[in-house]
Amino acid sequence: MRYATPLSTLALAAVAAAQNVTVIHVGQVNGQPGLGFSPQTVTAIKGDIVTFVFDGLPGNHTVSQSAFAEPCQPLEHGFDTGYISVPAGSVAPFPTFNLTITNDTAPIWFYCAQLKSPSGTPHCNAGMVGAINPPQTGNKTYSNFVALAASASVAPPVPALSGVNAFATAAPGPFSGNVTGVAVPSSTAPAGSSGTAGSSGTSGGSAPTSTKNSAGTVQISGLAALLAAAFGVVLA
Repeated sequence: MRYATPLSTLALAAVAAAQNVTVIHVGQVNGQPGLGFSPQTVTAIKGDIVTFVFDGLPGNHTVSQSAFAEPCQPLEHGFDTGYISVPAGSVAPFPTFNLTITNDTAPIWFYCAQLKSPSGTPHCNAGMVGAINPPQTGNKTYSNFVALAASASVAPPVPALSGVNAFATAAPGPFSGNVTGVAVPSSTAPAGSSGTAGSSGTSGGSAPTSTKNSAGTVQISGLAALLAAAFGVVLA
């Protein structure tokens, strides 16, 4: 019995060491604010955590799961952060979104659903797409994904924590100062609970509703998601 505690401690330490964390910066290109994810692609194994940090200033972005064939459309039952607005001058801690990988044998594709930018080009069309475990050869490479996104129809986010081959247990946060979120997923909302968005950029489901959680995060569903595209006038 006297060896039980040390063995338990070693077991817990081994589990913690095995759970790798990979960080992706949202709204950065090569370490500078821009329409991109940095890095654009990462490799993760089952059980790893991929943390998205919304620290591209200023920025109003989403991390929305998609499919290779439809790079700028929300994937059915995919994860989606909703719009996270981080104005110029914001300081840490920045909002984060933590995904746990459940399947490392299939790629996970994602994009930013923000429609507004200084150039007028939706972020996804401008190359703000990324991938976890993308194939290195064949037709479904990351470079081909970027090429498809350049001319794809862009749809607004469908907020959800659970995704395909990955899931989150908490909504993006924290939100402090002028950092805010629109159409962020509820901490208890099941995936796909807000309907699905079509290629026209409209969102199905019931009439729009809005709530505010303890962090002051506005949550909306239905057609109100369309209004969130105008949420950030000044964008990275």
